[in-house]
Amino acid sequence: MLDLKRQYRPLHDELMAAIGRVLENQQFILGEPVTAFENAAAAQLGVAHAMGCSSGTDALWLALAAAGIQAGDAVLTTPFSFFASTSAILRAGATPILADIEPTTFNLDPQAVKTVLNGPRGAQVKAILPVHLFGQCADWAAFSQIGKQHGLKLIEDAAQVWGAEWNHPGGHATANGVSGDRSSSPGRKAGALGDAAAFSFYPTKNLSAAGDAGMVTTNSDELAERVRMLRQHGMRRRYYHDEVGWNARLDGIQGAILGVKLNYIEGWNQARRALARRYHALFHAAGLVEAGPYPAHGIILPHEVPGTRHVWHQYVVRTTRRDALRAFLTERKIGSEIYYPVPLHMQEALKSLGYPEGSFPQAERAAREVLALPIFPELREDEQQTVVAAIADFLS
Repeated sequence: MLDLKRQYRPLHDELMAAIGRVLENQQFILGEPVTAFENAAAAQLGVAHAMGCSSGTDALWLALAAAGIQAGDAVLTTPFSFFASTSAILRAGATPILADIEPTTFNLDPQAVKTVLNGPRGAQVKAILPVHLFGQCADWAAFSQIGKQHGLKLIEDAAQVWGAEWNHPGGHATANGVSGDRSSSPGRKAGALGDAAAFSFYPTKNLSAAGDAGMVTTNSDELAERVRMLRQHGMRRRYYHDEVGWNARLDGIQGAILGVKLNYIEGWNQARRALARRYHALFHAAGLVEAGPYPAHGIILPHEVPGTRHVWHQYVVRTTRRDALRAFLTERKIGSEIYYPVPLHMQEALKSLGYPEGSFPQAERAAREVLALPIFPELREDEQQTVVAAIADFLS
């Protein structure tokens, strides 16, 4: 599913030198390696502030707390995401309110959000937390309009989309569902769209640390100052605590590693886009593709929404025989993964939210049908051919 050693080998000397400098300078928590990474990251994303922290989960909490989300508030988000999207809302003291997803992108559906906001629980909502899932931005034009109309904060869960763009001028519909990279003028990057954004650098992410790490980005000076304070136990001055914050600082070694990898992420993202185009071509050539949005006998391919730049953190197909296909691929020694097998409202830990099965039919159906196939920058063409051939054998 993912071979990180292929990424590590060519960077070995550069990474070891960066780690060695941290050991030499003894700046193990925050310090110059983290500051250098933060400055470079902010410049790359086109934001005023980027604050490294200990994990993507902590980044979500920091973004929410710094934006003023607190007990008595509600935050509207998706039931089809990793657990942290909702647990961070609870950790901020707020109530998660859920709305269903779009069947083609798996992202939060703006129409479903409008329905909730115009309903009896809408008055509680103080923020929307759209998740940019699998490497593609949620419909930010719609969410920006909704946020302005209802006076809501917009917090991006950008854990899977480093380098993705909204309003990308080169983005256009193509026959294979993935546009080229011909435009020299980029759109607005994920992380620079909302009031704040949270990134994860977990080792499986397209920009990855050698352990847990995260980041909050924002264009607000006030919000950035609060994030820096909250990530250090609520301190603006050492040993003077203005609020109850948390220990959510980024390690110097992780900052140094991410600083090296930041120089390569654009090339890696371009490689992922090329792999997605090749998957599309191979699946179409094999005659396995159905139009969708729901599968019948073949598979539904993911696609890039026109006007966006997808970074293909995951390549997720839909099939009615998902579990049997995954078992078949496992027998062939082909990795795959299910993101996500249980919608959040059906998780045992979140039953108190009060959503019974059937509350979000799109999310529940997606959880039964989605399968992520191997995609990482170093994946070879013959390996992709093996994946597609195995799926063709299964479907035949």
